Amino acid sequence: MISYAVRWYFRFQLSVRDIEELLFERGVIVSHESTRRWTDKFGAGFAHRVKAARRKSGTTWHIDEMLVSLRGEPYVLWRAVDQHGTELDILLQKRRDKAVAKRFFKRVLAACPEVPKKIVTDQLRSYPAVKAELPELAHVKHVFVKACAGANNRAENSHQPTRERERRMKGFRLPERTQAFLSCLGPLRQHFALKRHLLRASLYRKQLAARFEAWREFTGVTQNPSTAF
Repeated sequence: MISYAVRWYFRFQLSVRDIEELLFERGVIVSHESTRRWTDKFGAGFAHRVKAARRKSGTTWHIDEMLVSLRGEPYVLWRAVDQHGTELDILLQKRRDKAVAKRFFKRVLAACPEVPKKIVTDQLRSYPAVKAELPELAHVKHVFVKACAGANNRAENSHQPTRERERRMKGFRLPERTQAFLSCLGPLRQHFALKRHLLRASLYRKQLAARFEAWREFTGVTQNPSTAF
């Protein structure tokens, strides 16, 4: 039941009250506050297991920032993805300067076992300044792209799920909760969000079934949860 609730919350654009209704339809009576506590308590652990089990990060990193509003206050969300679109890490900060950029680079390097061959960023001057100070990135190729909100590139496309949830939730509230929520959203959503348009129907179903089986291992569920309702 908890596995279902947490997966629905991060995979789809559902509120905790929506999940309360879906569980009630299946004969499970829980409050929306219980669902909220489940996502807070188990989301980070499930996301950590998903990240640990996925394939190693790609050789090209795309790093970008986006502005989010928390109760009317502007914050900067830093995000790194590889060439496959897999989210490597995110960091929510108040500033957009060299100190924060350096902190974020160190965070991503610590999360990924291998240094990339190439990084792609916009023309923010903090990026080359930080790269020059980090010995791990000394020989990494650095490519600049023009920053554009409507650009169709790997970095800008990676922001779309966050924007969708921001609109669905009518904005984020507290920095700590936003950081925790978005840190779980990327890995858990991507675990099930296969590139369906690139797969035959039979292959898509086969790969999705494998993802569900892996999810049951991550969450400690010994049987298919759908048989429990």
